Amino acid sequence: MSVRAIRGATQVDADDREEIIGRTAELVRAVLERNGVDPADLISVVFTATPDLTAEFPAYAARAMGITDVPLLCATEIAVPGALPRVIRLLAHVESQRSRADLRHVYLHGAQALRTDLPR
Repeated sequence: MSVRAIRGATQVDADDREEIIGRTAELVRAVLERNGVDPADLISVVFTATPDLTAEFPAYAARAMGITDVPLLCATEIAVPGALPRVIRLLAHVESQRSRADLRHVYLHGAQALRTDLPR
């Protein structure tokens, strides 16, 4: 079994607690499902949010989904002028038999613009 890293991002419509929780949960589910990852195979997840999102910690959504025994960390994304606003990103470290080439990074909603190289 190897340690692999999976990236993902989503964009919320507003700095709203329920919006942040809902979109983060959708992102976490999509990353797990598209990569065949059982939550038991999660090692850790780092979440970042753009500086304009302060209504809730994205990690709260993962905890509310039952991911309670995995180290989760939230941080603020670098405030680059002109960057896409209201974005939540994640970097999940997982145990997986898949090769790096077989991993599917997940970009949802407006965050799809961050990775135009990935298939939809």
